[in-house]
Amino acid sequence: MHGTGVVPVWYHKPMAMNLRLSSVQTEGLRRTAAENGISMQEAALTAIDAYISRRPDRLKAAIVKIASEDAELLDRLSQ
Repeated sequence: MHGTGVVPVWYHKPMAMNLRLSSVQTEGLRRTAAENGISMQEAALTAIDAYISRRPDRLKAAIVKIASEDAELLDRLSQ
C-alpha cells in the first residue's frame, strides 16, 4: 500500500479533481474549446501544460533580473 516513503503509492496515480471556474472563465473556456474543435477538458489540460512549461523560463528571467538589479549588494554579500 505504501511506497518507499510516507506517501501512499495511489497518491501518485492520476486522479480526478473538481475545478471551480467563474461564469466568465467557463464561457471563455467553452468558446475557446469550440473554436479549436476540442473538448473543454482538453483545452484546460493544454492551458495547464503551457503554464507548467513556462515556469523554468520565468524563474531564469527572475534570477537574471535580481542578479542585474542587485549586483552591488550581491557582490558585498559574497565578500
